[in-house]
Amino acid sequence: MSDYIIGLTGGVASGKSEVTRRFEALGIPVADADVAARRVVEPGQPALRRIAARFGAAILLADGSLDRRGLRAIVFADPAARRDLEAITHPAIRAMLEAKCRAATAPYAIAAIPLLTEAGGRASYPWLSRIVVVDAPEALQHARLMRRDDVDAALAKRMIEAQASREARLALADDVVLNDGDATQLDAAVASLDAQYRAAARMTM
Repeated sequence: MSDYIIGLTGGVASGKSEVTRRFEALGIPVADADVAARRVVEPGQPALRRIAARFGAAILLADGSLDRRGLRAIVFADPAARRDLEAITHPAIRAMLEAKCRAATAPYAIAAIPLLTEAGGRASYPWLSRIVVVDAPEALQHARLMRRDDVDAALAKRMIEAQASREARLALADDVVLNDGDATQLDAAVASLDAQYRAAARMTM
């Protein structure tokens, strides 16, 4: 059971996946908020029943699963509907992440939460022992987005601007992984943090 839990976040195209893969290679389990967000709305989950009650049975497909495209169209057109959806799903996502992290048998666990800043930071996730931010200069994020998603410069800019600012994310950070170099630099940064977190976890036992 892991009581030492690290929250990992970062802006779009900052390299979060590269960092979490390195932690996983060191034997550290990672609970992914994006995966949890999909699971909490699967058939049979309480959150899906609440979504259907709020948005109507038409939001379900014939097999009982969520019509994600239809729901997306509703919430992007109506800020109040989006807030209602978040009020249903966010607590369920947080609970699933915490349960998975606490069930881990490693010295510590990681909750990868891309929108941690937007979701309320520490106030929403009081069970995080530390927060590590994967950071990259905005110009580098922009270039990576254009290359990774095959989008133009204007769309890449809008995608970055739709998230919390780099400054807001860094204000949450206990630790920062600057991902603006090569793989060797990233390996070293993760190895250093892993040693730090293992030592801190031992002290909490």
